[in-house]
Amino acid sequence: MESFIQHRKGRTPRQVHRDVADLKDDELGRYGFTGRTAHFYRRNDPTAYRAVGDLAGVDRMTHDLTPTDQIDPAGEPLLMFHNDDCRILLSRRGGVAPFYTRNVDGDELIFVHQGTGHFETEFGRLPYRPGDYVYIPKATTYRQIPDDECIFLIIEAVEEFRVPEAGTLGRHFPFDSSLVVVPEAEVFADDDREEYEVRFRQRAGKTSVFYKFNPLDVEGWKGDNFAFTYNIEDYDVITSDTVHLPPTVHLFMQATGVYVMNFLPRPVEGREGTERLPWYHRNVDFDEIAFFHGGSMFGVDMPPGLISHAPQGIHHGIPERARERARRRFEQDTRVEWQVISIDTHKRLIPSPVMVDSANVAVAEEVQV
Repeated sequence: MESFIQHRKGRTPRQVHRDVADLKDDELGRYGFTGRTAHFYRRNDPTAYRAVGDLAGVDRMTHDLTPTDQIDPAGEPLLMFHNDDCRILLSRRGGVAPFYTRNVDGDELIFVHQGTGHFETEFGRLPYRPGDYVYIPKATTYRQIPDDECIFLIIEAVEEFRVPEAGTLGRHFPFDSSLVVVPEAEVFADDDREEYEVRFRQRAGKTSVFYKFNPLDVEGWKGDNFAFTYNIEDYDVITSDTVHLPPTVHLFMQATGVYVMNFLPRPVEGREGTERLPWYHRNVDFDEIAFFHGGSMFGVDMPPGLISHAPQGIHHGIPERARERARRRFEQDTRVEWQVISIDTHKRLIPSPVMVDSANVAVAEEVQV
């Protein structure tokens, strides 16, 4: 239902997300931050609760998780969350796999948190470094060649990833697509093994196909379906001096039911009274995943490698003491240096058992301010 009318009842600030004084700014919005909204101005912190049950949320340090590909070259990434539209996995591969991979169930958008190396693909060679997104189209055959142990966040979407439609800013912002790195065609030599295994990455079951030759034997290719890398250093952050912009401004890639956003270093809002941190909300129609790549926020280091899951309908937001710190340091701070990868999903995400096993959970402490 669309509405052109917004009401104001009781004690509220004059403008949204500004001059909230002693109140707590809490947004109840439909379809993320783009639909109808209600802004509640509360006396108390809405995240000050004790949650019990399936929708309590999950916080894990990925450094404490052990995918089998970390300890065995023949191992696989670890499934962390899934729904009908996507899967979110963790890879910590430290050695070259004795097999090739072909994801037959979806595209892969891989974020490189740690490590360097390259991918051998049917399109050619793709070097990677921290901060890179590596896009692998569905059913592409590839193999990762790490220089050292890597930490990858893998977002697998059932429907293909695509660039959001250009809005009023035009086709070059928030990122210029000509800055993607596209591989040159390359034939990868045989290494004298008897046969080459291509292991399918699939949601259920196991399948491998075997060739007598290296399957990466492509002399050349053309078309508009290809693998590439893109580094977050080349992403343009859209800012406002007078209001904290909603997360959807920072959308990078999307697939059906899956939206990937970047929260990156930027100048902070300068108008006096403006809230510089995201407001409390419960994102009624989306689950949220935040993966902390690093950086700092108003003088406090972010916890690199933390992955946080906020189910739709449950309150979440930056702790109140961090908001108070941002206000105290209003004249001192001119930038926020956070680096956070955000994933919103329309359908509820189901954590895998390892993410919620109380015997193994090492919940990260909140950022102390």
